[in-house]
Amino acid sequence: MRIILKEDYENLGKVGEVVEVKDGFARNYLIPKQVALQATPQNLRVIVQEKARNKIKLSKDKREAELVAEKLKKVSLTANVQVGEEDKIFGAVTSQNICELLSSKGFEIDKRKIMLEEPLKALGVFEVPIKLHTEVEAKIKVWVVKE
Repeated sequence: MRIILKEDYENLGKVGEVVEVKDGFARNYLIPKQVALQATPQNLRVIVQEKARNKIKLSKDKREAELVAEKLKKVSLTANVQVGEEDKIFGAVTSQNICELLSSKGFEIDKRKIMLEEPLKALGVFEVPIKLHTEVEAKIKVWVVKE
């Protein structure tokens, strides 16, 4: 049976692709779970329209992300931390802390978009990447200073 995928499916293909699968797999699993549609001429037209809508939405989201990235390039954050002997930090500056600092500056960014490999555990200036879109990444400067 020929089907059109509505979602990415690991062993079959990506959204909008027309693939050939066994009848039972399509009727008993893919179609009831709404992962796929039967490949009829009407469904093919619907998928083409959805692809066009998704393309417009993705380009709009990318433009918005690029505007936010331009604003973020100018942002510099200061994280005040407590230090002990030899300027050793108590704790660390995490993506949650950076998210809170950004929200105090007026940016609402999810902490999962802050691509911090590991928490900042030293004093200094760090460049932290933020993934705003699949194709757009911004870098902000985070100053870790003692209180």
